[in-house]
Amino acid sequence: MRQVEPAITYTSELPEDFTELFELYNALGWNSLNLNVRELQAMCEGSWYSVYAYEGNRFVGMGRVISDGVLTGLLCGVCVHPDVQARGIGTGIVQRLVMHCEKFGVIPQLLCEQGLEAYYERLGFTTFTIGMKKNIKR
Repeated sequence: MRQVEPAITYTSELPEDFTELFELYNALGWNSLNLNVRELQAMCEGSWYSVYAYEGNRFVGMGRVISDGVLTGLLCGVCVHPDVQARGIGTGIVQRLVMHCEKFGVIPQLLCEQGLEAYYERLGFTTFTIGMKKNIKR
């Protein structure tokens, strides 16, 4: 008998408790800067637009856009919990972020880790430049 997985729901409403985002970042190994729950909450609150994914009541993913709301929007923080990856949740998040950008005529852009280019190309993105960063001490 096939087990039915709970439906994934998406919302742009901020979570009531950012502890789950903290736990997700840790599960992904993304918290090298040792951000705390309050800092993650401020990060989300300061974003132009965010999408949060839930499997039932469980927080399983998110993504956000940083933008001036006029010209460009940088998609960032797109993540899905490791135990529910490869089920289309990340795609659902990215599609919603892009739709919001397009609604306002904002050009969606992103930086991704090497090796993820093909994933984003399947979602309509093309390579246009080389991204660079400067590491800082926190």
